[in-house]
Amino acid sequence: MNRSIRFAGRVMMALAIGSTPGTGLLAADAETSPASAAESARPDDALAGSDKLLLTGGVTQLEGAAGGGLTPWAVIGGYGTRDQIGANAFLTRVGVQDYHLDGAGALIGFLDRVELSIARQSFDTEDVGTALGLGRGYTFTQTIIGLKLKLAGDVVLEQDSWMPQVSVGAQFKRNDRGDLLRAIGAKDDHGVDFYVSATKLYLSQSVLANVTLRFTRANQIGLLGFGGDRNDNYRPQLEGSVAWLLSRKLAIGAEYRMKPDNLGIATEDDWFDAFIAWAPSKHVSLTLAYADLGNIVIKDRQRGLYASLQVGF
Repeated sequence: MNRSIRFAGRVMMALAIGSTPGTGLLAADAETSPASAAESARPDDALAGSDKLLLTGGVTQLEGAAGGGLTPWAVIGGYGTRDQIGANAFLTRVGVQDYHLDGAGALIGFLDRVELSIARQSFDTEDVGTALGLGRGYTFTQTIIGLKLKLAGDVVLEQDSWMPQVSVGAQFKRNDRGDLLRAIGAKDDHGVDFYVSATKLYLSQSVLANVTLRFTRANQIGLLGFGGDRNDNYRPQLEGSVAWLLSRKLAIGAEYRMKPDNLGIATEDDWFDAFIAWAPSKHVSLTLAYADLGNIVIKDRQRGLYASLQVGF
């Protein structure tokens, strides 16, 4: 009981910090009374729950982790608090001029401490497959198993501290086109990305900022294998996100992701996007983005729409 009272009190304090009129994230909650806010934040007897603030669990990242569209954040996926389990499932499509990528998967967050995820990606080469002698619509498929552990901080409750929430993670990836990947210069059809993320939410300004440092050998996030004739070592890559919460249910922002350049046959450019995320409830969210992925294999200026639907609790 004392733990529940302390949890509710800390959430009410965070809400009070962000309750200045016109501050976006919590301005839309002005009609909510302190009593109802405490009640909504109080963990119940059920292990599965949804007591986090709306949108503070992020959306589902391209490789299955909770975060933005392109990069993982330190948050644990789902809306479960430290007394609960939360989960999400997602569908994603990225369509650019000459290719498209479909992804699907799910994650589960345990006690706001550990996140497990799985994602399956299908990269369709469309007409480029014909130009490469592979056949139109030749597809690369990749499976990703993710693990994330929160080390320190709390993105919502520690508003009075400079300390961000910090998590470490790993993404285990396997591609189904090993023979072809080695023929184009990749060293492996499987690999592991390691990363550390720091996420800070400023409730009174309705701003979230994230920085991720990833160590990877992946070519085009693993869709073209791992390592290559140019480089076969792990290299640190910087990723970043910033989001502005226009209201409790709507956020806009931008992301940037550095990429390694391991293959001699295909220059690999950094990625960035500008996004809008809408969450009418804790059970569903929709993310739309304009993404610039640069060069992919033999095609430059690959730009287009990123769309992702997430459901869960």
